[in-house]
Amino acid sequence: MNTVTGVLLAVALLVSALDWCAVATRRRTLEYVCKPAAALTFLAAAVVVDPASDATRPWFCVALVACAVGDVFLMLPRDEFIAGLAAFAVAQACFAIGFAQESVDSARLVVGVAVVAAIAMPLALRFVQALRASGSNRLVPPVVAYVAVIGAMVACAIGTGRAWGMVGAALFLVSDALIGETRFVAPRVWGPVAVIVTYHLALSGLVVSLA
Repeated sequence: MNTVTGVLLAVALLVSALDWCAVATRRRTLEYVCKPAAALTFLAAAVVVDPASDATRPWFCVALVACAVGDVFLMLPRDEFIAGLAAFAVAQACFAIGFAQESVDSARLVVGVAVVAAIAMPLALRFVQALRASGSNRLVPPVVAYVAVIGAMVACAIGTGRAWGMVGAALFLVSDALIGETRFVAPRVWGPVAVIVTYHLALSGLVVSLA
C-alpha cells in the first residue's frame, strides 16, 4: 500500500470517528457533513491505491460512490429508505462484480454460499415477519432482494479467499443486519452507533482488500 493511500485511509477513519461521535450525541449537522465525507474519502483511497487487480478497482469505486449516495438518502429528514436501499443494492452488486474479477475458487465460493445462506435466510425471515406484523408489506420485496444481493457479495468475497475482503464484506452484512433489526424488529439504544461503526470498518476493509 502506498503512502497516499495510507494517509487517505487514516483521514477516512478520523472522519468516520467524528461521525460516530455525531451519531452518539445526535449532532445532526456534524453527521450530515461527516457521513458522506467518510465514504468519499474511502473512495479517494480506493482511487489511489496500488491495486492487486486492475479490473476490481473500478467496480469498487462505483460501489463506494453508490454508498455515498445511499448515505445521503438514509440520513435525510424525510424517509427515503427505499431510495437508500436501492443505492446500497447497487453498491453490493458492484462489490460482488469486483470480487468476481479476481481469482475465485469454486470450492470456497460454494462454502461462501452455504455460510451466507445459513445466516441470511433466517435474518430475511425475521425481517419479513416483523415487516408484515407492522403492516409494512410494501417493504418486503425490496428488503428480500437486498438481502439476496448483499449475500451474493459476501459469498463472492469468501470465494476470493482475501482476508481483508472477507472481513469487510462480513462487517457490511453485520451493519445491514443491525439496521434491519433496529428498524424493523425493535429499536435499540446502541443500534445507531453500532450500525455506523461496523459500516465504516466494512468500507475500510474493502478498500484495504484492493491493495
